[in-house]
Amino acid sequence: MMSMKIQGIFITGTDTGVGKTYVGAGLAAALREQGIDVGVMKPAETGCMFRNGVLVPRDALKLIQAGGVDDPLALVNPYRFRDALAPAVAAARTGKRIEIRRIVSAFRTLARKHAYMVVEGAGGIMVPLTTNRYYLDLARVLDLPVLVVARPGLGTINHSLLTVMALRSRGLRIAGIVINHHSKKVPGLAERTVPPVIERLSGVPVIGQVKFGQNDFRNIMRYLLMLK
Repeated sequence: MMSMKIQGIFITGTDTGVGKTYVGAGLAAALREQGIDVGVMKPAETGCMFRNGVLVPRDALKLIQAGGVDDPLALVNPYRFRDALAPAVAAARTGKRIEIRRIVSAFRTLARKHAYMVVEGAGGIMVPLTTNRYYLDLARVLDLPVLVVARPGLGTINHSLLTVMALRSRGLRIAGIVINHHSKKVPGLAERTVPPVIERLSGVPVIGQVKFGQNDFRNIMRYLLMLK
């Protein structure tokens, strides 16, 4: 565990493609607009595209832009890979190995500079980061409360409850669950009934539902800032 207590949030998802970056960038922007010095981090990003011979981490750059930070990309995003795979798998395919201590060192450097850290994982909390460590382990080492981003609709109850169970199995604090509506279609019966069911069965508050195209994250931000 880290010796210094950092104020911030670790964002995970119930799956890939649920909108973690959208929520993370929204929170970073809201914090910045509130006058809070926010730092951002995407420890490992896969599915990066080459531009002028350099891998470009699009999610990390979105976080940087939203937070208005000028930190070196090597700190914000220590690892990036081309293959859209779990980081451990993508790294192995390039003959590289992800080191947790390098990520933690970058995090500590950023945390000393900023008042609040927004750290985004990749996929879900049980995605392998190294050959034997998961994002679950990284969140525990960074000692940040975890914000779970979930999609609405069928299947999300199962994914959300499994994510909560995994986090609790390691004693991690769960800040809350955010339901991200990543489609502009009118919510159906499943989308309308799922959030209260997840909240009741998990015992974790659904602290916000992000509508398609929503760019106001102030209520979610205020809730997170009140966490002790």
